[in-house]
Amino acid sequence: MRNKSPRHRWLSRAFALAILIVASVLHVTSARAEDGYELWLRYHPLTAGQATIYRIDASQLVMGSATPTQRVTREELQRGLLGLLGQAPSLSDTVTRDGAIIVGTPASSPLIARLRLDTADLGHEGYLIRHVNVDGHAATVIIANDDIGALYGAFHFLRLLQTDQPIAHLDLRDSPRVKLRVLDHWDNLDGSVERGYAGTSIWDWFKLPDWLAPRYTDYARANASIGINGVVLNNVNATPQILTPVYLEKVAALANVFRPYGIRVYLSARFSAPIEIGGLKTADPLDPQVQQWWRTKAGEIYKLIPDFGGFLVKANSEGQPGPQDYGRTHADGANMLADALAPHGGVVMWRAFVYSQSASADRAKQAYDEFKSLDGHFRANVLLQVKNGPIDFQPREPFNPLFGAMPKTPLMMEFQITKEYLGFATHLVYLGPLYEEVLSADTMTHGKGSTVAKVIDGTLDNHTLSGIAGVANIGTDQNWSGSVFNQANWYVFGRLAWNPTQSSRAIADDWVRMTFTNDVAFVKPVVDMMMGSREAAVDYMTPLGLHHLMGPGHHYGPAPWDASEPRADWRPVYYHRADSEGIGFDRTRSGSDAVDQYEPSIAAQFNDVKQTPEELLLWFHHVSWDYRMRSGQTLWYELVAHYTQGVDHVMQMRETWSRLDGYIDTERYQQTATFLAIQEREAQWWRDACIAYFQSISGRPLPPGFAPPQHSLKYYESLSFPYVPGH
Repeated sequence: MRNKSPRHRWLSRAFALAILIVASVLHVTSARAEDGYELWLRYHPLTAGQATIYRIDASQLVMGSATPTQRVTREELQRGLLGLLGQAPSLSDTVTRDGAIIVGTPASSPLIARLRLDTADLGHEGYLIRHVNVDGHAATVIIANDDIGALYGAFHFLRLLQTDQPIAHLDLRDSPRVKLRVLDHWDNLDGSVERGYAGTSIWDWFKLPDWLAPRYTDYARANASIGINGVVLNNVNATPQILTPVYLEKVAALANVFRPYGIRVYLSARFSAPIEIGGLKTADPLDPQVQQWWRTKAGEIYKLIPDFGGFLVKANSEGQPGPQDYGRTHADGANMLADALAPHGGVVMWRAFVYSQSASADRAKQAYDEFKSLDGHFRANVLLQVKNGPIDFQPREPFNPLFGAMPKTPLMMEFQITKEYLGFATHLVYLGPLYEEVLSADTMTHGKGSTVAKVIDGTLDNHTLSGIAGVANIGTDQNWSGSVFNQANWYVFGRLAWNPTQSSRAIADDWVRMTFTNDVAFVKPVVDMMMGSREAAVDYMTPLGLHHLMGPGHHYGPAPWDASEPRADWRPVYYHRADSEGIGFDRTRSGSDAVDQYEPSIAAQFNDVKQTPEELLLWFHHVSWDYRMRSGQTLWYELVAHYTQGVDHVMQMRETWSRLDGYIDTERYQQTATFLAIQEREAQWWRDACIAYFQSISGRPLPPGFAPPQHSLKYYESLSFPYVPGH
């Protein structure tokens, strides 16, 4: 055989290398195709049967592209319909055949105006989706009063296709019940994320404003698809540098990306900024120079970002500066900022998560004690942002007593999407039931039916300004949230922010179908697994009303024995108060009297150990270890049983998941299987460590039939975690 020439050998090697590169690219593309990046906007082909049913309903797209929001709406429909049906609809100005999709507003489309459909009750963001007849042709119209409503309607239409819903005779209208639906990012300018378990911050401040990563657009798409219309870009523990010109230009660049998707940007403002970057000697909200500084700063911001949303403020809490440093009230501080923003249409979201520098007898009472008397003292463009419970995003808390207690002030819900106290990224804990539990809680302030949802949507006390915020769980991980199932918490937050009365189970069903498959053999067991996951976490972490047993500071793992922190209310022992006689925090009238912060009928219920729901028993009562529960068993028995039950439930989740191999892609299946194994191991750790500690305090023997802890209490107390993420 004749030897190849050097040039021939070089070309052969180059060709082989090119083949390898192409193969590698194809392999990488294939490997990343199901890495979770697409979130619930996973427009993968419908089954053959579904495609046959739906193809006629996507033959033609009739809509304009004159505005940025119209353009992104059209692009989303083209992307979705092409992905789902394998064929993009033709673009047209008129309806020429059956199956057209018509999108727009009466003002932007003469065709839509000619239909004369009633859109009066849709407001700015609502939409109407209806099956109509246009010039003898069957069509589907997505109509709104404004472009953003049409975008929301387009996402809803795509969701119907993704979740295998009938679309032949649609007639639905929807509009948000809450005005401000906001993600709070606890992201720092150095790229770190406080309580972040999905990598670093997605905002690359160093490269902004010049480099706008495509991820920013995909982030905006995901938020718009669930109705989120606001983003706080930086940590509530704010640095004043975010308000300097160099960073405001970066903020403006992000605002430009988000604007077509109906998303406004907000900033966490540090109260002492006039001193730190303004050169003033005070930040006193009643000082005229301070007031002028904030008015000037607001004008500077709005010149760059005309639709800037406003400020989120954490003040006089956990060492943050605030108006109380100058003998002023929270209302004084909030109103000063509100006055600066009011000419531009901005709002102040003033956080009610406060506790004094010195520990009080009961930290659960502090927010109510500081804010209740200020009801009616805030400007019209101030919302008081209140955490769902009176402590701090615990696996279970009673609803915050401020809800219903301030009828003259719009209260904005604050949920935590990132799972600071619920297993970080690796525990499968669907937060929909937690959110739903709080939103459906009855404050009884205007009689039965005065739910927390009605407080925050403004209907209970006739407020036009309303809001709900969620502390984001988003980072630079390819799957956005640290695990695929954590995406469901971002998703359910957005859906409930749009309508706080929705079913978290129905939302979970939509998410599973959009994220994985419509195969009911997969959907039903996974939804069941999700719906039971939060209760399982409560059981293996903090059952029967226990709370804040996590390791201080990092909040990773159990540490009920810890009393090392300098502040009493940072110590787990402060919250469970276990001794040889019993366990629990006495918040009755004979204790801290936190019960009387609630409406009288609810207070009476919580004050009575027999009437208190057992899931909140130890939140409100210090109870004997031998107290007889409704089951007839002792409290000690039930405590051990709940801890064990939590572990058993995680084992059942693993078993359920093991039977679902083959229904979805290998990558996401394997990651979830691995994380469930981690969750079972850590649930067992929680169970054993807590039982070992509480047994050492109670002196009671382990009830018959329950396995003893795997290790000694000394072993669990010796564990150390100096590099926990998100701390």
